[in-house]
Amino acid sequence: MKILLIIFCSLLLILTLLPLVKKEYWVFRICEYPRLQKLVLNAIGLVLWLFYISSQDLISLIFLGLMLVNAGYLLYLIIPFTKISKRQVVDITNEIPDNGISLMSSNVLQDNTNYNGCLQEIERVQPNVIVLLETNAAWERNLKVLEKKYCFQVKVPLENKYGMLLYSEFELKNTSVHYMVETDIPSIHTEVMLPSGIPIQLYAVHPTPPVPKENPSSAERDKELLLIADLSRKSKMPVVVIGDLNDVAWSYTTNLFLKMSGLIDPRRGRGFFNSFHAHYPFLRFPLDHAFVSVDFKLKKMIRLNNFDSDHFPIFISLQYEKNAHLEQDGLKPDADDAKVAQEKKEQV
Repeated sequence: MKILLIIFCSLLLILTLLPLVKKEYWVFRICEYPRLQKLVLNAIGLVLWLFYISSQDLISLIFLGLMLVNAGYLLYLIIPFTKISKRQVVDITNEIPDNGISLMSSNVLQDNTNYNGCLQEIERVQPNVIVLLETNAAWERNLKVLEKKYCFQVKVPLENKYGMLLYSEFELKNTSVHYMVETDIPSIHTEVMLPSGIPIQLYAVHPTPPVPKENPSSAERDKELLLIADLSRKSKMPVVVIGDLNDVAWSYTTNLFLKMSGLIDPRRGRGFFNSFHAHYPFLRFPLDHAFVSVDFKLKKMIRLNNFDSDHFPIFISLQYEKNAHLEQDGLKPDADDAKVAQEKKEQV
């Protein structure tokens, strides 16, 4: 039993240490995903050490100490995304209807044919803006009914699992589709006009994940996110970045993105809102995001019902407030962050 415990705990400690290596290769970056899972396994390991190892030899004490330190480190990383932590995006206090916008983002899974399930979920929550990812020509064709209500659309149907469909009740202006890093990976950039006439800048993104079948490195993903971060920081308008970022909310790259963009995360202080994998409860991570500028306060954020995709949709309702920046602030970059960000943007 002791040998099995040593092997189990050693593997767990290695999985915790690997993300500290700031290399882009997938084996390092993918280990950032299961932090909550590692914490649960760490707790199991601690219990086993306490109840099944009776001897007080040095090896047992060392591993017990290492597991306690590991648990503390994982808790430190996770606590900002629990309700006991401070909210980065504050709740509204007074509703300003004409300054509100609700968005639904969903990676639909290209091969999924439950089009009606998607339409039913849209009908249930009535978002002003819909961003659907992994959408091909079949999805575009089967969702054509949305065009009656959502008069403004941006359609980029693709057969490579990186297609995008954007539908909006609100007027869109200065819309463009960009292939910022890879020639077959689009992002949608558009201004959305609130009912009050205030424009907001929306970036819909879906970079490639660092997994062997997709991309052995996170370099392309990181570069795209940091290029979007630059655009967000330079924007004169309120900004929303939404989509499947193929990165977890607590990762080094996501933190770097938030620092360099000046955007804030409505998850912080509220919960994980794990969106992937919809079919395996123990293997769920927060991959689908909506990051916002400090001009926004939160009305509502929920994870929606799954309609046979491997992702849960995410719904967020926001309110623009001119002085919201006085009540909330984002992460600040230092010189090292700026250097790393520049190096990542120069890669690929």
